[in-house]
Amino acid sequence: MKKIFLVSILIAIILLSLTTTILAIEPKDTLETNTASELMDMKNEVKTEKDEYIRKYGSESYGMTALILNKVRIYSIPLCFIGIAIGALHQYVLGTRRLDMKQKGFALIVSFITILVICQVLPLIFAIVVRGWRG
Repeated sequence: MKKIFLVSILIAIILLSLTTTILAIEPKDTLETNTASELMDMKNEVKTEKDEYIRKYGSESYGMTALILNKVRIYSIPLCFIGIAIGALHQYVLGTRRLDMKQKGFALIVSFITILVICQVLPLIFAIVVRGWRG
């Protein structure tokens, strides 16, 4: 039964690959100029953002640190929520059968919440220390 199923899937894939034609003709020059202009726009945006942070914090090293901490703050939110969801899956779904998975899920949830809090508070502490106490 399995062999018949696998052979029929193989035949279907072969027939689809033989009858499918791909028509993708685009002018190369417009694609390259559009991509190049988009890359230059992105580079200019990053440079202006970097210059703004350097001006705001008064030093290149402090400005770059603030920029990096801001990016970490923004990207940590979805990554930590995914980690918390994985931990909840381990604890509540897989942990119903195995106790070690339940403990692993709880540890994942606690660690990702800790990482999330640290990533959200660290830029604030940096801004207070550098801009407030430094003068």
